[in-house]
Amino acid sequence: MADASPRTDISTDAETDEKNLRFDSEKLNAAVAASDSSDRSKSNLDQKILRRLAQNREAARKSRLRKKAYVQQLESSRLKLTQLEQELQRARQQGIFISSSGDQSHSLGGNGAMTFDLEYGRWLEEHNRQINELRMAVNSHAGDAELRIIVDGVMAHYDEIFRLKSNVAKADVFHLLSGMWKTPAERCFLWLGGFRSSELLKLLVNQLEPLTEQQLVGVSNLQQSSQQAEDALSQGMEALQQSLAETLSTGSLGSSSSTGNVANYMGQMAMAMGKLGTLEGFICQADNLRQQTLQQMHRILTTRQSARALLAIHDYFSRLRALSSLWLARPRE
Repeated sequence: MADASPRTDISTDAETDEKNLRFDSEKLNAAVAASDSSDRSKSNLDQKILRRLAQNREAARKSRLRKKAYVQQLESSRLKLTQLEQELQRARQQGIFISSSGDQSHSLGGNGAMTFDLEYGRWLEEHNRQINELRMAVNSHAGDAELRIIVDGVMAHYDEIFRLKSNVAKADVFHLLSGMWKTPAERCFLWLGGFRSSELLKLLVNQLEPLTEQQLVGVSNLQQSSQQAEDALSQGMEALQQSLAETLSTGSLGSSSSTGNVANYMGQMAMAMGKLGTLEGFICQADNLRQQTLQQMHRILTTRQSARALLAIHDYFSRLRALSSLWLARPRE
């Protein structure tokens, strides 16, 4: 019994050491596993942070686009308000003129012109909305299919204004010719009730670079043909004015009220009225030239170039309207 006791202690110590060794090994394995898990968790966390940062950048970009569109919409609304104020002022002036003259036929023509002015205001408001949509699509690098739909919509909307002008030309061609439906700065560049196609193409060439050689040739040919057509219409208008002046200055009524003089007077007015009837044809031809130029330009350019061209055209006329607003609001001595 005395000999067995020390061996039992030695066996117990060995078993204890073996248990401690297994425990330390398990702790080491657990620590290694925990370290691996920590590395994986850290990697997953880094990926989540990167995704969150990317999402934040995209949200910030969209927010900037929305803010820019909102500012543009405010500017468009401000210009629209200014234009409506000008139209109201012109309507009041027309009302004063009508009431003072008592001319019922002018009253009917004035109502047609005022109706057109209101329709043009609505057209311009919708045009500004479409242009803002087009600008956002261009800035966000929308696909060609989406961009083509918007561009086609803007082009179709231009067809609508030419239809409205054709209708009012039958009722009051002088209203279109005078440009009273436009702002003062726009009237400075008015030609037969609208813009000169050749001049507009000159402005667009620098905005659309780079163009292919074939596109440059196409735009150049379109500009030359537009210029030739404009020259022909301008010469026709000059000939009409000269002929009208000669018709009205032929003969002399004097103070006599004889039947012969009255007949001559009525004959003169009938001839003059017949010549004035050709004014509607000149306006329609000029608008047809403008419409055809826009369509030909659209065919020559790519979808994205057409989008940039439409934005450039809008910005040009928008600046003219803004210039008119600044001019009317300038301080006077």
